[in-house]
Amino acid sequence: PDLTGHEKFGLGNVKYNISRIHVTAVELPSASIFLLPGSGIKLVIGNASLTIDMNWNIRTWMFKDSGRGTVHISKVFVTAIFSTPLDNSGLTSIALTSCRTTPGDVDIKLNGKT
Repeated sequence: PDLTGHEKFGLGNVKYNISRIHVTAVELPSASIFLLPGSGIKLVIGNASLTIDMNWNIRTWMFKDSGRGTVHISKVFVTAIFSTPLDNSGLTSIALTSCRTTPGDVDIKLNGKT
């Protein structure tokens, strides 16, 4: 979904819109799954990265600008624990019981026109 909003800076408000958000790359170079006897599954992802492309525009009382942008997030670490209980019919279900994410570096590049 698009992100739209406004923020107050100094002498006025800045209105922004981020649209056409597309994930263009996902890298999971180190992923491991561990069985937790009697309770579930632990997923560990290390040094992951994500690249997102988007359109952006901002408007203030003094100027407006728009363009394309790229966000690259790297060195992301995720640890998730899933429980795997049996339901009443004996089938296994999966539920996320814990998730911890540590973001690393964020690189934002905005290209625009004035």
